[in-house]
Amino acid sequence: MAVESRMVALDSMAPEFNLPISNPWIDSSESETRSITNYEDAEILVVVFMCNHCPFAIHVEDILNRIAADYSGRGVQFVAINSNDAESYPADSFEKMSVRAREKGFVFPYLRDESQQVARAYDAVCTPDTFVFDNSRKLRYRGQVDETRPRRGEVAHGKDLADALDAILEGSEPAEVQLPSVGCSIKWKKA
Repeated sequence: MAVESRMVALDSMAPEFNLPISNPWIDSSESETRSITNYEDAEILVVVFMCNHCPFAIHVEDILNRIAADYSGRGVQFVAINSNDAESYPADSFEKMSVRAREKGFVFPYLRDESQQVARAYDAVCTPDTFVFDNSRKLRYRGQVDETRPRRGEVAHGKDLADALDAILEGSEPAEVQLPSVGCSIKWKKA
């Protein structure tokens, strides 16, 4: 069953994170973790909660990768975070994340939130769940990458996300009406 994102209040501050990276080969840092401070020079920080197995996340991963590559020269940094319970969903293990990142050629860090505390801090509930923060790390856009869905056989194009990035980079506001992400629920650990 598909779940909609909670649409966190705009102007919320980006919660901190410091998480292990499954694809450290993408940059020159020798650290095995990435924190929000690694991106303090970014004009825009895009945080996407995603995973390896959800058809909704798989549906947008190529367009996320393309947008991340296209906007990297404009000061936009992307970070993907997988918070799913890997014990119940082995396809989302750290090792499988590394394999997926290499297979798909992710140009952004793919981080593991084993404790699920980061997902809770962001109030993320689905994959994908997308958050766009400006250079002061205030939330300016949250919601869908675009209106396409995997079951309809459509190809993701990323227009909603790209329009939000363009607006922020141009010094204006993203669309007033922002639609929630739709996807699989984050697979929470049993208490």
